[in-house]
This record gives sequence, structure tokens and C-alpha cells, in this order.
Amino acid sequence: MGNKGLRRAAAALLTAALLLTGCTDGGGSAAPPLEPQDYGKREPGTTELLQPLPTAVPDELRPYYGQRLRWRDCGTKGFECATLRVPLDYAAPDGDEDVPLAVVRTRATGSKKPIGSLMVNPGGPGSSAVEYVRLAAGIGFPTEIRARYDIVGMDPRGVAGSEPIECLDGPAMDRHTQLDVTPDDAAETRALTAANKRFADGCRRQAGKLLDHVSTVEAARDMDVLREVLGDRKLHYVGFSYGTHLGATYAGLFPSRAGRLVLDGAMDPSLSAEQLNRDQTAGFNTAFNAFAADCVRRSGCPLGTTSAKDAAGRLADFFRRVDRDPLDTDGDRPLTEALATTGVIFAMYDENAWGMLRDALADAMKGDGAALLRLADAYHERDPDGSYGNIMFAYTAVSCLDQPAAFADPAEARKAVPSFEQVSPVFGRGFAYAALMCADWPAKPTGRPHRIEAAGADPILVIGTTRDPATPYIWAESLAEQLRSATLLTYDGDGHTAYVRGGDCVNDTVNAYLLEGRVPPPGKRCP
Repeated sequence: MGNKGLRRAAAALLTAALLLTGCTDGGGSAAPPLEPQDYGKREPGTTELLQPLPTAVPDELRPYYGQRLRWRDCGTKGFECATLRVPLDYAAPDGDEDVPLAVVRTRATGSKKPIGSLMVNPGGPGSSAVEYVRLAAGIGFPTEIRARYDIVGMDPRGVAGSEPIECLDGPAMDRHTQLDVTPDDAAETRALTAANKRFADGCRRQAGKLLDHVSTVEAARDMDVLREVLGDRKLHYVGFSYGTHLGATYAGLFPSRAGRLVLDGAMDPSLSAEQLNRDQTAGFNTAFNAFAADCVRRSGCPLGTTSAKDAAGRLADFFRRVDRDPLDTDGDRPLTEALATTGVIFAMYDENAWGMLRDALADAMKGDGAALLRLADAYHERDPDGSYGNIMFAYTAVSCLDQPAAFADPAEARKAVPSFEQVSPVFGRGFAYAALMCADWPAKPTGRPHRIEAAGADPILVIGTTRDPATPYIWAESLAEQLRSATLLTYDGDGHTAYVRGGDCVNDTVNAYLLEGRVPPPGKRCP
């Protein structure tokens, strides 16, 4: 990982540290109860099952499972780095087309014999596990966990230090992120379609064959290679957000090798891409309503002081104004409707960012879009020099390979808009059209919706946050029901995921599971 990647991660973690210490005057704890979220008419998940792979390692894969990692100093005290080789295509392994994957490890700090490796993935898809371990989990996970486990991160194929997928340069990404995703006429619809096509073509041109081999199933198989190479009989794992999908997929493919798996902020693998997008729209609506209920209780709330419903209406009016007339910022990029929406969405991930959002909206209501633009840039991993991390590229590449597209063309998206607006009058239209990202994707999808049972796996801990914006609580309920050995831990709170950030009740429960294998009683809730 280069210095730029470290700077980006360090900046993000500094922001997170400020948020978690409450320095931003975040959300309150006494907001009135929210109205139940309307999820509309939901499609039932598929009944198709993800089938496990044979337990014996195929002969053609033995060289990968038998490799030895060459650990080296990687510039941060207490951490060592290595490169794992995996086949580009597991169906036709060829040593000339291996994919090098970046791995980082920090050794257990305690005097007792380590339990083993604890692999960590922060989500995305597209977030760097290497950066997360070096700058967060490796120093920020509870002391007792770091004492008994080697904390390990591996960037999945196509992400950050592992042959990162690139699609557009900085100026082109600036234009892409400003794109109008709520088209009002045929010309704007054509512009959206053309922009998505340019993005997809850029990914194919720069990534080549790799674009066909960045699926979650392949990433889970890479994890099994790393498990064996590290010398662990079973995989112990903490996955956040998309990392839960990766961990659940591992359990489904290799149930006998699944150890203590924490799946925090769970995804539901049984749903279609359209249903996933609509549910997530509802999730962000839930989170915004919680923010709005807190905001209107405060004097000077930029969205008024009457009700959360009125606040939502004011935000929708603001988005429409910015759509017509983008706001000036402190640079040469205006704040468009798309960027304003992204800035608001970014602040929904942590309730401690609500104070930042209130200030940014107050500025924007006065015509200054700079603060909202900075929030949007953080979401997109845009550096001050105008370059971007690869999270948006990897996110799209993995998502479009894992499932058939939500919509084949703008007409299908337009038809779905009412159902999206039903679950979120503020965000629905934009989320529906944003789901067109895979319509012209050049790599044919290799996955489809499926249930995961992981029969025979050790007990698994699934965590759901009741007002999680990005992974709605209903997904955690569904995944816990699918996995035969799963127990659901509920965190009644705001923000995205719960472990480390959700308080002692969550942390103590997860720690007991990781250290002793002890799962909580059914129905356990943490305030």
C-alpha cells in the first residue's frame, strides 16, 4: 500500500476517532419513537441453496494451499506484510495468471497461547482490509481480543493492494460523481446511460480478465487458501457490512472449516438486486428519519423545528433546488444534487456525524455547498489532489458480478420508481436510477441470489442494528434464520454496524463468543 493509501486511511480514521469521541455534537438519546418503516411489497427471497465445495483440496490447487508466505516489515511497527498467490480462475488454475493478494498481520500480544488468526473484513465491497487492520482493528479492537488472536487482513482481489480495479481517472470521476441520477427528461436519461457505459468500458479496458473474476465466491475461496497457509484448522473471522456476505459465503462453501464467525451488519444473499436496492433505500430512510427527529428538537435545525416529516419535505425541496441550480463551493466543483445526496447519506453511517451534517446543511441552505461536498468526497474516497481510491470501482465490479442487474434499462428503473419512493420519498427516485449501474456491465454475472445454510458449521454470531442505514435490520433477521447454526444479536441503535462502536453490551457479547465460543441466548438485545 502506497503513502497515498495510508494518508487516505489515516484521514478517514481520524474523522472516525473524532466522531466516536463525540467531538461533533452528534445525535441525542431521547428522540421520540419513530414511525415503523414501510418496506413496501417485498419479493420473497429465493429458495435456491449455496452448495458446499468438496472438503478435499483438488490436486490442481495444492500448490496454492501449500505455499509459504514471506513476511516482511511493512512500515508500521508491530505489523508484517506478505503476498498470497491465488489463481485468477479456480475452474482453470494457471500459474501464469495468478492474482497477488496483499496480506497484513499483527501478532497476538498476550502471554497465553493464541487461539489462532482472526481474519477481518470491513466491507464495501471495496474497502481495504489491510488498511483497516493496520489503522483500526489491529490497534482498536478490544485488548483481550488482540491478546489472544493474530489480527489478519487481506485485500480481496480487485481491491486496494490486491490488483486494484481502476476505471476512470480523477477528472473523469469528478464528472461521474456529479451526474444527475434523477433524470427529468429523455436527454438526462441518455446522459445517465452514456455515463454508466463510459464507467463500465473504462473498467473493462483497464482491468481486463480480472473483471470476470472478482466475485464474492472467488474471494471466499481465497480466504480458505489463506486460512490453510496461516496454519489455522478453522477460520475465525469478523466481517462488517459486505464482509458479512463474504463470511457467510465462506461458511456456505466450507462449513466444516468455519470457526467463530461474527457477521455484523448482515446482508441477505437470498434477495434480488432490485429488492436489495429497495430495502437499502428504506434503510437510509429509517436513518434519516432518526436524524431528522433529533434535529428538529434542536434550535437552529436547518430543516426546521416542527417534525421529522416536515424535515424530510424540506430536504426534498433542497435537493430539487440544487438539481436546478448547483451550489458554489470553495473550489471549482459545484455541489450538484447527486453530491448533496451523497453527503447526506455519508453522515447516516454514524450518528456521531449528525452534528457535522446539521452544520453542512445550514451552510448549504445559505448557498455554500463546501461542507456537504467534503462529506461526499469522503464517501467517494476522493483525495484533495483530485485522485480517488478504488472503492467505487471495486464496489461496482463485485456487485455486478455477484448478481444479475437490478434493471436492464432506464425504462425498467422508471417503472420501479414509485415502489422506491414508497419506502423513501426523499431518496427513492435517486436510488432507483442508481441501480442501473450494472445494466451495461461488460462482465457477465456469475452469481445469483441464494440462501446460505452452512449445515455443519460451528455456531455463528449475526449482529443487526435496528436503524442501520446500509444493511437494514430485516437482513440480519433473514440471514440468522437461513444459517442453521446462527444466533442473532440485536443492537437497538443508530448507525452502521455495532461491534466496537455499539457499547459494552455488544462488545462483551462478541468478545465472549470470540474468546470462549459462547453465544448469547436467543433474542438478546443490547440498548
